[in-house]
Amino acid sequence: MATKGVVGMANKGPSYGMSRQVQDKIDSKYDPELEQILVEWITRQCGSGVGRPEPGKMGFQTWLKDGCVLSELINSLFAHDKPVKKIQSSPMAFKQMEQISQFLNAAEKYGVTKTDMFQTVDLWEALWLKYTGEIKDLAAVQRTLSALGSLAVTKDEGTYNGDPNWFFKKAQENKRDFSDEQMKAGKNVIGLQMGSNKGASQQGMSYGKPRQIL
Repeated sequence: MATKGVVGMANKGPSYGMSRQVQDKIDSKYDPELEQILVEWITRQCGSGVGRPEPGKMGFQTWLKDGCVLSELINSLFAHDKPVKKIQSSPMAFKQMEQISQFLNAAEKYGVTKTDMFQTVDLWEALWLKYTGEIKDLAAVQRTLSALGSLAVTKDEGTYNGDPNWFFKKAQENKRDFSDEQMKAGKNVIGLQMGSNKGASQQGMSYGKPRQIL
């Protein structure tokens, strides 16, 4: 019974009305040039074992939808203690989605932010519109993979295999550690400044221009 339901969902018909309009809008965000870069990076990163997809959006989706290529990709970025312990292709929908979830968890562990993370439904179409009302968004998948590539280039841990110019290097956070005494001294200075400004009028103060910190 469950298998019949999955097959029914997988053999989806065309989208109509508002759903079709929304899908067209989402499709317009998909970047064919970025697809080529991502395919080239993933095949270099993972080796010939992952194969290559047919060119185009549908080929890209088919290549990634069982989660195995994605899992190989994220494992290749960890020198030790690979996060996805079991990578196994399966024709069963829930197994494929489970594999994708393992990739997403590992990508978050690597440092990809939640805002850059796609959802399983964006890649896997079987649970598409009928039950969730969500539209699959392959542009979101591209965004996650681009963020992952940028992190790999930025971290420069020796695990990235590709042209570093394919992805933007993220700005490194400049952490400053202050002692308790320094923090207290800083609060005292702020308190004195606030005290000296009491009663000051707003006349002559300029707004709209951010203060530059040199």
